[in-house]
Parts: sequence; structure tokens; C-alpha cells
Amino acid sequence: MSNIAGKAYAMNVITPIRWYMVWINRLIFKIALSNPSTLKGLITLSLIHYARWVIIPRDSFPRLDPSQPKEELNYSYMLFFSNFNGSWDQYVDSFTFAIPSGLDLFWKWNVRYPKSVPLTPFHDYIRHNQIDTAHYYNAYPMAASNDVKSAKIVKKALIDFNATSADKAPEDFLNDYNKLLNNLQHHFGDMRPTPIVSLSADAVRKRHLQSQID
Repeated sequence: MSNIAGKAYAMNVITPIRWYMVWINRLIFKIALSNPSTLKGLITLSLIHYARWVIIPRDSFPRLDPSQPKEELNYSYMLFFSNFNGSWDQYVDSFTFAIPSGLDLFWKWNVRYPKSVPLTPFHDYIRHNQIDTAHYYNAYPMAASNDVKSAKIVKKALIDFNATSADKAPEDFLNDYNKLLNNLQHHFGDMRPTPIVSLSADAVRKRHLQSQID
């Protein structure tokens, strides 16, 4: 299991959906995409890197070789994939509070979906259907989504500063430089490991100890 890379967590949830209700879910996704305001609560969650829902029809699972028997499934499946900062509980709870009606709409036709509220049944549903990530690569594991946004702001400010202040007299340059630091001080993120990394490191340590015992 490698759900965690630095400050980020990768979540995969696969839930069965009755095949004859798939078209309704597709219609809901299409409406949501054409009206981004319906996802406003989700978009404003700064801890989320990425979130996507995909429906896999029951007759569309890949076959790695023509000799592989074709799957005969009773259900189609909905794959939910997301990367985020923070703990599992923080993420799931934030999702619930941000778009409870949206979650219910997206998962309503999935088998045994309990609704997003109350929290405990929803947590149990997600845990039951979550598939641990076997391999997770993150290009900037120590950067949260807000760190990346801040880095873009710092870069633009430095480029502008260079363009407007590089040729000024020393005193004026110093004044501009101090203003620059004052304006950017909230965008200098801490890139050290967070407790999430510690949890991951602790899991690795436990597995190592267990392997020595075995």
C-alpha cells in the first residue's frame, strides 16, 4: 500500500452501480460539467488536487489478451479517483460538508449507498469500497496545493519586481525589495514533512519490523 506521498494522499474508490441506471449517472455528470456552479463547494476546497468520477460499463472491462475470458458482471462500476492533502477523515468530512447533496446525486444509484449524512455510514461505505493504491508517484510530494498556488504568485511577483526595480537606485531598490517581502510573506510555505508523512514512515517502519519477525 502506498496511498501517501509526502503531503498528498491518493484515493481510489470503486462502487457497483446497476447497469440500467448508468445513463442517469452519465446525464448527471454531463449537467454538472456544463454548470460548474453546481460544484462550487467542491472547487473551493483547497486541499483537493484532483477529483474525477468515471463509469465503467459492465461489458467494458479490459482484457489483457484475447485468450482471457470476458468478464460476466452483474453490475457496472463507478470509479472515483482523487489526490488531496491532509488525512483521510479530513478529506471525506470536508467533501460531505462541502457538497452533501452533490455526493448523494453522484452516488445515489450506486448499490447500498447510504447517503453522505450521517457521517459514520458514509465513512464505512467509502472504506469498504476503497482500493489501496499500489504505486503512487507525486512530482512535488512536499508541496500542498496551496504551496503550488503560492509558488506561482511568488514567481510572477519576482518577474515583475525584476522588470520594474532592477535598474533603480540602491535606496529605491531596497524599498521595493522590502515591499516585495512584505507582500509575499504569506506565500512562503513550509516544505518540511507533515504528520501525514510521519504516518507513512511509521507504516513502513512497522512493515520492516514485521518482516524481520517473519
